[in-house]
Amino acid sequence: MNIEHSTSNVEEAARQTAKRYDLAERLLEYAAMVVRLAESLPKTRAGNHVSDHLLRAGTSPLFNHGEAQAAESPDDFVHKMRICLKELRETDRALRLILKVPLVTDATQVQAALRETDELTRIFVASIRTAHVNKLREEPAEYKIAADTVEKTESEH
Repeated sequence: MNIEHSTSNVEEAARQTAKRYDLAERLLEYAAMVVRLAESLPKTRAGNHVSDHLLRAGTSPLFNHGEAQAAESPDDFVHKMRICLKELRETDRALRLILKVPLVTDATQVQAALRETDELTRIFVASIRTAHVNKLREEPAEYKIAADTVEKTESEH
């Protein structure tokens, strides 16, 4: 007898969410996707140029995220996370260029990479924002007052 066990949508969504939020693993998969895509570009002058740039920018978030995990201070963490964000934005531009030229005949891989780039960009923006909020919570009151004064002074000008 074959009994199928149904999985509720909630359980499946939870399992998918758990998979999607192991950021280090997700960045490893993303970097591998970028490497495969770069290797598939034509071996022309333009293809090689874009491929080289895509490889540098698209694999950088994996390595810089590792650096961020070992950050020496909250400021160092935010700095390294911002580097990841910058590299993701550069990767987005390279992927869009690949589609615009076009440097591929089948855009499926590029579209998947663009979707993942967008999702990772959103994650890094939120992480940086959260790190700023957490940092403000930990600062002594006199620093918060000084920062508020500077912000008000800057906005008045």
